[in-house]
Amino acid sequence: MTEATTYTVPVPDDKGGLRLDSFLADAVEPLSRSRIKGLIQGGCVTKAGTVIDDPSAKVRGADVYVVTVPAPTPAVPVAQNIPLDVVFEDDDLIVIDKQVGLGVHPAAGHADGTLVNALLAHCGDSLSGIGGVMRPGIVHRLDMGTSGLMVAAKNDAAHRHLSGQLEDRTLTRRYKALVWGVPKPREGDIEGAIGRNPANRKKMAVVERGGKPALTHYRVLKPVGTRASLVECRLATGRTHQIRVHMAKLGHPLVGDPQYGGGTARRLKDVAEKPRNLLRELKHQALHAFLIGFIHPKSGETIQIESKNLKEINRLTDILAEI
Repeated sequence: MTEATTYTVPVPDDKGGLRLDSFLADAVEPLSRSRIKGLIQGGCVTKAGTVIDDPSAKVRGADVYVVTVPAPTPAVPVAQNIPLDVVFEDDDLIVIDKQVGLGVHPAAGHADGTLVNALLAHCGDSLSGIGGVMRPGIVHRLDMGTSGLMVAAKNDAAHRHLSGQLEDRTLTRRYKALVWGVPKPREGDIEGAIGRNPANRKKMAVVERGGKPALTHYRVLKPVGTRASLVECRLATGRTHQIRVHMAKLGHPLVGDPQYGGGTARRLKDVAEKPRNLLRELKHQALHAFLIGFIHPKSGETIQIESKNLKEINRLTDILAEI
């Protein structure tokens, strides 16, 4: 849990006579004046152990104020009735075929309307909490723009077991992706540690220092038209944006990928109007988790499930086949 942050602020002699909120806002750069005012009124500012709750109080030289910023308290996700495509379920786990646009857990920019909110409504009190308050039951994740199969745990024992399989790489995940061009060789491994892109912290990249080891197996299933191909990817590791980053590093970014060079505009200048317009409507990467395999945490049975929802990949394949 994140701890409270404390600032100790002595008053220089030449600052005597200023309002408390004004002085502290200048002295504590990370905090705005409105935030400082709220902290003062909330009893979070003291002088010599005494709470000072008047923002307009005048400061004096040699006074020492202590500002305590409480640790942020994350909102507990609430159950929301969001439709789920459930392909397998029992008392221990649930496998769903996630739709494009559904975030996995609450985060900045989408505090609700996520898979977690949907699972809380669907599973109720049985949902495992071992993944943390914000990620109950979540064993692994898919990007918001990626569709396909995910398994979630419904109790702590199942969560531990499935997480262990993810860690030792016995939880199998395979993806179908449409990429620009045809990778050569047509089958191989992509290795390269993945970490934050030093030039853009919102993106990931293959980095030489500070990243986590990552390995993706790929094979070309078939060329699609003259400019793309359908590729199967199998994850040996599970890093953020792994397939997207690795395929882009290989020189074959995913069709439609808004972050890693898979955009369509510059690639379609000489393409017929109909397929060009259809592809321009694509706002996410063409990536679908079509297979998942794992050992059931209670029965020990090997379970392998294939997605039957390949409509979007098939639709895009048909469009790309025409160019």
